[in-house]
Amino acid sequence: MQGSEQIRLGTMPFKEANEQVRASLEAHDAVELHEVFAQRYLGCALPAGKSLSIHGTPGNDMAAYMEGGTIEVFGNAQDQIGNTMDGGRIVIHGRCGDAAGYAMRGGSIFIRDDCGWRVGIHMKQYEQKIPVIIIGGDAGSFLGEYMAGGVIVLLGQAGQYLATGMHGGRMYLAHEPTPHNVSEGLEICALDAADERELEPLLIEYKERFPESANKVPPVRQFKKLVPLSSRPYASLYTANG
Repeated sequence: MQGSEQIRLGTMPFKEANEQVRASLEAHDAVELHEVFAQRYLGCALPAGKSLSIHGTPGNDMAAYMEGGTIEVFGNAQDQIGNTMDGGRIVIHGRCGDAAGYAMRGGSIFIRDDCGWRVGIHMKQYEQKIPVIIIGGDAGSFLGEYMAGGVIVLLGQAGQYLATGMHGGRMYLAHEPTPHNVSEGLEICALDAADERELEPLLIEYKERFPESANKVPPVRQFKKLVPLSSRPYASLYTANG
């Protein structure tokens, strides 16, 4: 299997589009999709060693259950990209909708611009896999809701109800949120040396992937870290013996 192939989707129904994409990926390592018009489920369960280049606007659940490889979108993406992804890399040259990275447990998502609500909800770390989401613009409300592990980097402003129910992982914020916008049970603190070693290569990769947006990436020392104070945010809901 080698080489690449180009497919033009246009108004092709999503089932037919996905059948063609799967067949092409069986024969080629790289596939380019052009004239993409909201077809759902593109790149689902993409394995390692494969790449998908999307020109247009993919529909919901792009790259769901992604196992590896790379998906690059030259445009905006809709809701739930990277749903439950386990590995690989998603790069969005634009904005994305709600619930990106839902329950992801590995891999990384790079979003050049803004994102919608509930991005990173239920993210978790699985064994040695640390999922990562980097957002270059502003984030909608409930960023990192119920987050259990992994890393979120936000270069823009956070929406309301930041990190509601967060009980694991960490967020690196370029702009410190107002106290009333941060949920209870969380702490905003300065970065230590280990944090800087983790964050620096992520910022470098963001600038390399989106050189046109490199000037909006502040120095590492400007960031604050948001972490949960407890891994049991709902302990008070249970009895003493619960």
